[in-house]
Amino acid sequence: MAFLSSDTPLDVLKHLLLILAVGVVLVLGFFYVYLPVSTHHGETITVPKVTGMNVADLENYLDERKLAYFVDDSSYSPNIRPFTVLVQDPAPGEKVKEGRKIYLQVSMKNPPVIKMPKLTDGSMKNAQLILNSYDLVVGQIQLVPDLAQNAVLKQLVNGKEIAPGAPIAKGTRVDLVVGDGQGNQTFPVPKLVDMPEDEAITLLIGQGLQKGEVFELPAEAGQTPGTVVRQRPIYGPDATIRMGQLVDIWVAK
Repeated sequence: MAFLSSDTPLDVLKHLLLILAVGVVLVLGFFYVYLPVSTHHGETITVPKVTGMNVADLENYLDERKLAYFVDDSSYSPNIRPFTVLVQDPAPGEKVKEGRKIYLQVSMKNPPVIKMPKLTDGSMKNAQLILNSYDLVVGQIQLVPDLAQNAVLKQLVNGKEIAPGAPIAKGTRVDLVVGDGQGNQTFPVPKLVDMPEDEAITLLIGQGLQKGEVFELPAEAGQTPGTVVRQRPIYGPDATIRMGQLVDIWVAK
């Protein structure tokens, strides 16, 4: 074993070179042989499509493909079966290593409970936008006599008023009671004929009525220009009108 003897400096150098060579072989063997074999380097699995599947069916399905899953998010939709996979990450078709977790978003069994928003004193259109943003459903819209046209007067669930801030489940149907802009008070139609146009309009406003169309007619014999010569609805002993209604007038010119 002359090669292993260390009687001279050359022998010591040989030993160092041998140790260095063995070290390089061990390092290269670890990174290029042991690690690839132990970690299945270069072996990948194609991620399957699991959206639309039920979570209960995923355990065996993914085990067979040497994959795992983790539910990290959920949402509610009344039209989707509970525990259905909605979103997955990684996406179907991606290449991953064995044992990789697929992160899932699934549909909830019960809708989340939120606070009822305030819809009253706002417009019907605004109420519809708010309900949609809260994932609530616009139900029946009931028009009632009220001067506040298209204003939400009441918010109802199952026929009962619900106060702002009350707990309500997403997907709940909310009915709205909305003003029709006319009110419910009726009274005799005022007589506008033979009145000056400006006075007739002032009278309408004072009685809670609205000026409609103003038409012009050539003044006939006996008519004073600038006065009302016709009106709609017409004046009569039994004619009635409801607050907020429009009244059209014809003026002699």
